[in-house]
Amino acid sequence: MEDYFIKVYGKLTGLKKSQISQLEKLYKKKIQANQIITFELAETIAEISHEINKEVAIIINRRGQIINITVGDASSISLPKFKNVREGISRLCGLRCIHTHPDGSSKLSKLDLTALAGYRFDAIAAIGVDPESKFSRKFGDNPKFADSIEIAHLVPGKDEAGNLWRIIGPTTVRKASLEDFEKQLEEIEYEFSKSDSLIISSDEERAILVSLQTQELNDFQTKDSLFELSQLAITAGAEVLGEVVQKKATPDSATYIGSGKAKEIALLVQEKAANIVIIDDELLPRQQKTLEDIIGVKTIDRTELILDIFAQRAKTREGKLQVELAQLKYLYPRLVGAGLSLSRQGGGGIGGGIATRGPGETKLEIDRRRIRERINILEAEVEQIKAQRNYQRRQRQANKVPVVSIVGYTNVGKSTLLNALSDSDVLVENKLFATLDPTIRKIKLPDLSTALLTDTVGFIQRLPTSLVAAFRATLEETSQADVIVHVIDPIHPACNEHIDTVYEILVELNAYDKPIITVINKSDLIKDESVLDELLDKVPNPVTISALNRKGFGKLLIKIQQILAEQKTPELRT
Repeated sequence: MEDYFIKVYGKLTGLKKSQISQLEKLYKKKIQANQIITFELAETIAEISHEINKEVAIIINRRGQIINITVGDASSISLPKFKNVREGISRLCGLRCIHTHPDGSSKLSKLDLTALAGYRFDAIAAIGVDPESKFSRKFGDNPKFADSIEIAHLVPGKDEAGNLWRIIGPTTVRKASLEDFEKQLEEIEYEFSKSDSLIISSDEERAILVSLQTQELNDFQTKDSLFELSQLAITAGAEVLGEVVQKKATPDSATYIGSGKAKEIALLVQEKAANIVIIDDELLPRQQKTLEDIIGVKTIDRTELILDIFAQRAKTREGKLQVELAQLKYLYPRLVGAGLSLSRQGGGGIGGGIATRGPGETKLEIDRRRIRERINILEAEVEQIKAQRNYQRRQRQANKVPVVSIVGYTNVGKSTLLNALSDSDVLVENKLFATLDPTIRKIKLPDLSTALLTDTVGFIQRLPTSLVAAFRATLEETSQADVIVHVIDPIHPACNEHIDTVYEILVELNAYDKPIITVINKSDLIKDESVLDELLDKVPNPVTISALNRKGFGKLLIKIQQILAEQKTPELRT
């Protein structure tokens, strides 16, 4: 029997050694497969619960072994995570939880039912502790303490009343102990096996998105950010099953969204058969861990999601190095002192899916020292990349070839524009961060001179600081450009916010003082002329184009040539 089988967990303060010893001896008990609990065992835990006025829970596996005993307080109990349990949204975990209610009522609480759903127990049962046996006497029984019992088990999807569970009882403990629990369990699992809604590939990421609307945000900002999060999730390969918005003046220090809302999400996760929750912000490590414990499935934040997308998109050695550096800097405070190992395999780690992908090809056994060592190595390699780029930049300057850098919010059509201007074939997808690795192409200006056109990673609101730092060597190409071409999508409802985001990042990169040409893409789709007029007045050096339909390119090339001439760029090479 494993070590944790012989220990009593929970709130043991105030318990006598004899009471703890009595609980420890319960580990030697074995329950028949066809019994949910024996009457004698129920009486024992009920008596102890009555003596200490605290809830007592026992966890029983399908072999009839008690694998965990936990003590709570007078009205609740906190259960640990369990080892070696069956996993999967279409399976029960193979454990049942029997616990006491020292107040005499066997009615299952909302917290009990949330635990049932979160752990996916075979069943959860509450024993009402009453030395007067008021309930049992109605049925001709007279137990000493275990007066009544209420049992619940999960159902596929929801039942007719909209519940995720079916409740049996209350009934007497003696009667419940005589019911064929093994047969009931077989029937429950048969229901799950026949449920089409739960026949899902274990590789599918099925996500619930969660946003916190603080007093600093209005409804539009929250809705737009949540929409962007859904696009990020889809780009990462997830199916979005639902969205939750929590309105709260400030984030909760422990759970970010509040423990009550976290418990609601735990139920929604079970209802939708979700296997991942994505929070639309960057979480503190302790918040992330607490949320995972409450919700019961992998919980990641916006930063981790973006890092995952970058890990998928990185193709060059340079891109992979920079993504790995950003990931490790993000993971470092979450793994320090944990003594964990992190499998990093290109295309997916153990278990696969969002937040397990990484560009590295070797397994890294990560601890405090080795994370730091790996970060130092990657930072040195990124410095080499920076040095190489500086050398290439000096070569271009020596050859008197001007550089035009395309920037913009992600998915506004930068790569489409680069392809059209340079007759190239950079990947174009209607997904966020379709282009990650920097691209440089030659273009001909109207006077037949040559310029270099660069396309870097798209910007986004709350671009993770670890990514900005890791990709600084690449992003600095923008700060060294002779002209910046800022592509915007005028038909996006958050166009103005996206423009501001790009400007903020340009300031961070010390590139905002460069000449900027604003390319208003998709201008042929603008229905309201006032929208276009407002943009023309707001942005510097506006040019309207349609990259997809190849309209307006002549005006853009003339504008680039004009700005370069105004900058007194050295004579261009033809």
